Parts: sequence; C-alpha cells; structure tokens
Amino acid sequence: MRNIFLISLVLLLTTDIKAQGKWGGDSINCITNLSLYREYYKQKNYADALSPWRWAYLNCPRSSGNIYKNGPVIIKARMKLDKEKNQEYVDTLMHIYDNRIQYFGKEGFVLGLKGADLLRYDKDRYSEAYQILKKSFEIEQSNSSAGAISSYFKSATIMEKNGKLNKEDLLELYATLSDVIDYNLANNPKKNKYYTQTSLNVESLFTPYADCEALIGIYSKKFSKSPDDIALLKRILKMLDNKECTEDNLFHQVSSKLYELEPSALSASKMGKMSISRKEYSQAINYCKESIDLEQDNEIKAKYFLGLADAYRNSGSFSNARNAVYEALNLKENWGEAYMNLGNIYVAGAKSCGNEFEQKTVYWIAVDMFNKALRDENVETRARKSINTYSKYFPSTEVCFFNNVEKNSSYKIECWINKATLVRTSD
Repeated sequence: MRNIFLISLVLLLTTDIKAQGKWGGDSINCITNLSLYREYYKQKNYADALSPWRWAYLNCPRSSGNIYKNGPVIIKARMKLDKEKNQEYVDTLMHIYDNRIQYFGKEGFVLGLKGADLLRYDKDRYSEAYQILKKSFEIEQSNSSAGAISSYFKSATIMEKNGKLNKEDLLELYATLSDVIDYNLANNPKKNKYYTQTSLNVESLFTPYADCEALIGIYSKKFSKSPDDIALLKRILKMLDNKECTEDNLFHQVSSKLYELEPSALSASKMGKMSISRKEYSQAINYCKESIDLEQDNEIKAKYFLGLADAYRNSGSFSNARNAVYEALNLKENWGEAYMNLGNIYVAGAKSCGNEFEQKTVYWIAVDMFNKALRDENVETRARKSINTYSKYFPSTEVCFFNNVEKNSSYKIECWINKATLVRTSD
C-alpha cells in the first residue's frame, strides 16, 4: 500500500499544468484512487476496486478513459453478488456509457456497448435497447462491432415478436447487416473470428423468419451482385437447403455456379440435390458418388451417403438406396437420421413387393427401422410420428389368418428386402 501512495506522489509531482486540468480540484486524491482501483482491477479483485473506482468516476471524470472501460466490468461483477439491486446497477451502466461519450467521444461504438448491455441485463427495455443499437449502427455502418451487430438484430427480432416491427423491416435489416458482416469478414482479418460468430448468431436468429419466398428475394439480389463470391454461394445454399427451398431455380443456379468455381465434395453434393429436384436421377447418382469420393471427413461423408440413398430411392432402385444407408451407418453408428431414411426407403418400395398382403408386410420392417431411430433424441419426435402412421398399414388379424401367418411369429419378407421380422397386426 505504501508503494502505491509513493507512486501517486511521484505522478503528482511530475504532472504539468495542462494535465492538472483533467484531475479536477483534488489531484492528489484523484491520482491515489485511480492507482488503487487499477491495482485491484489488475488482480481481478473487483470488490475492492469498486470504492476507489467510484470516487475517481465521480470526482475525476476527465482523468482517464480507463475509468469508463473498466467501470462496466466492476459493476457487472457487483451485479452477480447483489442481484436485488440489478436495476440500480443497470442504470449505473447506462450512466457510465453516457459519460464516456461526453468526455471521450466515440459515440457510435459506445452506443453499441450500451445497447448490448441494456438488452442483456434489462430485457423489459428491449425497445429502448433497439433504438440505441439502431443509432449506433447508423453512425458506425460498416465499422460496427461484431457484438453490436448481433445485439442489434436480436433486439429487432424481439421488436417483431412484440408487434413493434414488421417482418419486411426485419428481412431488410437482415440483408443490410449481412452485407456489413460480409464486408468485415473480407476486410477485417484481425477480427474475423468475432464476425464469424456474429454471422452464425444472426443466421440463427433469422432462421425462424426465413421462409423460401423471403430467402429467395434476399439472396437473388445478393447472387446477382456477387455471382463469383464463393463464401456467399455456400451461405446461400446452406440457408436454402436448411429451409428446404431446393426446388427454386435460385438453388439450381447457385449450385451450378459453385460447382463451376470450386468443384468439391460440398458443391458436388449440392449438384446432386439439384438433380434430384429436377428428377435427373442418373446425374444425381453420379454427383452424389463424386461428393463421397472427394470428402475426407467421415461424419460429412455419412451425410453424403444419405444423399446418394435419396437419389437411388427416387430412381426406384430401393436395394441400392438401402445399401447406401448401410454405408452411412458404417461411418456413423446408431445414427437416427439413417434409420429414418431406411424406414422411408422400405415405405417407398413396399408396392414393388408382390401381392397386397406381401406389400403390407413391408411396413413391419419399416416400423422396425423407425423404432431403432427412437434411440436418437434428435429424430425421436419424427420417429414416433412415423411409427403411428405406418403401423396403421399393417395387415389385419383376419388377413394374417387367411395367409397362414400368426401374430408375434417370425416372418421373412422376400422381394428385394430378404429380411426377417415380427408379425404384427393393425387391429
């Protein structure tokens, strides 16, 4: 402690007349308290830093920008310990940001911090946070920080949910912010990881609003403007694929362009999906095989095998479709999505197996696969729905009797399936 006061004295004695203006009327106490809180702050001892920081904040507002940079950290630490007074602390945070602007400028940047914290710590004031973040963006534009962009769009989605912003405005904001994110990803390499995360955050928030019509409207303009931007093409395909907008011509155009610019496992898989939507199954099979051959990651390759299975299933080659799913399961054991795929292949191929009774027996195998899918919580809901749906197609007790088949006995399904299962009835 003695050393701290000695340092403070030296600083005071070496301070010129110009500098004294920033210390206010009590330069000794200003320097002392600044030194004290900084020492505690460096040690992350925010509890002990609070009192000298508060004194410096109130009495030496022009002395150091660090007062306003460190202050929110100290206050937030206090908020965790004294949650009953959170509203008071939120107001303090807002005051700190306002004073930082008053004494040290950088209004746009600081408003981004202010709005983000208001949204985080007082969700009831989302409308106020939105206006603060909107002003921040209007000032900063392409220089907007990653965190401010993420918070701005989050506040906008809350505004839309509460009827204070329409969907069209939200879509327009998404397009604008996406352009800024893309600009920074291309031109701000030092902060690339932050904008990458913001991109993911914004895309996630946008997904519930992104129907095919909206996405196509936004991305058609982007694609026309930058048809050779590989990163953009991948993002377009990802969004359209996630929302199952693969039937639109935009998906076809972008898939073809990406494959032209960058032949890869990813672009080949998109070409395969495009070909399936066009019912060009022979081409689809070739593209899917190419994606599998080019891919090194086994988990991704498993997904591409399901794409190949889809191509075979649509072409009517059910045994090849089933074999493709088996390959996926060899790479990703107990994968619910693969078992769902198998079940759907059996459903699709049921009518290719003999008479009406034999066709109905195929649903036993299909439901077997859906039951295996149940073990994967990611597809559990879909699996239960499929079980309920296709169990209704089981042959009745009477039909089984006339075909000399007993309930709960073993039964081998011939056809392309050649697999044994358990006899069940619909009644």
